[in-house]
Amino acid sequence: NPGSQVPHASGPTHGRERVSESAQGIQAVWPERKPFIGMVHLLPLPGSPRWGRSMDQVVDRAVAEALHVAEGGMDGVLVENYLDAPFYGSVAPPETVAAMARVVAAVRAAVDVPVGVNVLRNDARGALGVAAATGAAFIRVNVHTGIMWTDQGSIQGAAADTLRARVALAADIAILADVLVKHATPPAGLTLEDAATDSWTRGLADGLIVSGSGTGTPTDLDQVRRVRAAVPDAPVLVGSGVGIGTVRDVMAVADGAIVGTELTREGRAGSGVDPARVLRLVEAAGPAQKA
Repeated sequence: NPGSQVPHASGPTHGRERVSESAQGIQAVWPERKPFIGMVHLLPLPGSPRWGRSMDQVVDRAVAEALHVAEGGMDGVLVENYLDAPFYGSVAPPETVAAMARVVAAVRAAVDVPVGVNVLRNDARGALGVAAATGAAFIRVNVHTGIMWTDQGSIQGAAADTLRARVALAADIAILADVLVKHATPPAGLTLEDAATDSWTRGLADGLIVSGSGTGTPTDLDQVRRVRAAVPDAPVLVGSGVGIGTVRDVMAVADGAIVGTELTREGRAGSGVDPARVLRLVEAAGPAQKA
């Protein structure tokens, strides 16, 4: 059962071995389930071009949407500054990190499921800081190892800094790392298998995410299978394009899923979570969600 695999230090992985035990693995966060994680796309935050000048409005909407996700039966909430575009590359400004900390703290107080943080585009250090300050359980990192070409220019992974910062913060925060992240182009010659192996065995990520080419784009499940074959010890989650018609197939192959667009009003990313769509998707997932 792929959902029952636990990261461990031994065993071959694409010709190499993982040499460090993970104390923050996703099985520590969701010990009995394949996590079904719902996105909360925040309203624009202070300093971003579309900032609406009311943090109370940002917090109130985020809390309401997180409650829709949790009360609808999903297993986790991932908070992301989706409407802050255009994004900075690897370091978001202090006002963004501070605003996200305020929001995540409010979401954490409102829901009884694990909460995660993604500071776009790739501020892993900022996300760790928010998680440590608020008690969030996990972060998503778009480029954890290697390099990707994006609309922010080249983004380079900083796994060494991220892992050392987590140790310095003494925080049990799981790191979910994208493999060849969406809205990006890999360097010539980099294979999906090698990117996954590097993130898991050398970057020491706690879980890997495979997505389609863009927000809401279906994920090729053959790519999920390729990543599973390359790093059989790694939990592999699907990160985009999960819908009512595909969710059972996705959850049968992957160790979990992160869902955003399908939960939103009229299926438009950033438009706000529709509680009826959450309920329909959870019902469609059925028993396939159980590990």
